[in-house]
Amino acid sequence: MQKKKYFRLFAFAALLLCAFPMMAEDFSLGSSMASFASEMGFTSFFQGEGWKNLVMLCIGCFLLYLAIKKEYEPLLLLPIAFGMILTNLPGAGLFDSNMWNNEFLKEGGDHYHDYGYIMAHGGLLDILYIGVKAGIYPCLIFLGVGAMTDFGPLIANPKSLLLGAAAQIGIFATFLVTQLDLPIFGFTPAQAASIGIIGGADGPTAIFLTSKLAPELLGPIAVAAYSYMALVPVIQPPIMRMLTSDKERKIRMKQLRTVSKKEKIIFPIVVAIIVSLVVPSAATLIGCLMLGNLMKESGVVERLSKAAQNELNNIVVICLGLTVGATATASSFMNFQTLGILCVGIVAFGIGSASGVIMAKVMNLFLKEKINPLIGSAGVSAVPMAARVSQVEGAKADPRNFLLMHAMGPNVAGVIGSAVAAGVLLSFLG
Repeated sequence: MQKKKYFRLFAFAALLLCAFPMMAEDFSLGSSMASFASEMGFTSFFQGEGWKNLVMLCIGCFLLYLAIKKEYEPLLLLPIAFGMILTNLPGAGLFDSNMWNNEFLKEGGDHYHDYGYIMAHGGLLDILYIGVKAGIYPCLIFLGVGAMTDFGPLIANPKSLLLGAAAQIGIFATFLVTQLDLPIFGFTPAQAASIGIIGGADGPTAIFLTSKLAPELLGPIAVAAYSYMALVPVIQPPIMRMLTSDKERKIRMKQLRTVSKKEKIIFPIVVAIIVSLVVPSAATLIGCLMLGNLMKESGVVERLSKAAQNELNNIVVICLGLTVGATATASSFMNFQTLGILCVGIVAFGIGSASGVIMAKVMNLFLKEKINPLIGSAGVSAVPMAARVSQVEGAKADPRNFLLMHAMGPNVAGVIGSAVAAGVLLSFLG
């Protein structure tokens, strides 16, 4: 009864607010009151395509439910969802997609990506979005990720790098398939590359590449990337079981050797130099990732390492989530293209997971010490969730089989691999 009472009160208040502009005009309550009433966001929901904003508010609330109740990647999904709500509030003026849409430039927009103009005339989220478009936030996220990552398992078993590389096949396979002249796709090469990067299961990398190549798709791609990262324990196990036999899932691997501190210090320096020379476009992401890791492993800048892991990372996550969510406007999100992104994205992720498992099986044809193929699926960049899934599936086949540390090798290799893949696509299409 109490809930019904509150519902009636809410319905009456909404009806009153919607009728207020007409009341103001009929009874001449004054120009100020009439102007105030006409600016109310409630009335916009019932004008033109304003209903789409209302739908987007509902979608934002649903994503908040997933983040809070179901704990689906809450650190980023919660601010993304709230950003979606803020940007779809009629009349709030927090974000103007015209300032960032590539179509605006084609139509002769004078202030396309004019940061000075945006600082003076843009809304709060427009100003914060400069950090996304300039590639600042994703790089700072990588700095924090590097400071929290232990590359020891990868250094101890360098073969893991092949598994991490194989898991990126999903990115390029999806990119090539979406270039086919089929009505179901209809994506430009830049859009196809941005969608394909979802297969790497790396949210910051997906945001970084999409902000450069297809900013108009940033909202749907970010939501898809983080949703699929949260669904790793649901998506990967069926693929892993389908591609492996019970005997393969029971393969035990030898304990990894201890990695020295000197190796851990040299590793990020060497990787940063080599990768940046081979794929210069990946230097920003890889450089920040390896700098964060070097700060952690060197042991001489503990304050900086902790700041990168905690304060800096937390601040950037808030700004990144809000601004990425702000790009999910009704016009850019509510269309068949978004549905295509969700469908193609999950295919890319599935291909990436399967490619890692298949690569492990191929490697076993030439190795004396066999690799458990289950760790191949950890080659995607969802750290450490994908490695945990490999451990869980291995334990189901053999409760005394411990694969977690072995799976961490390809898992952290996937972080490097997805950044390199983004650099390759950016160098060709950027």
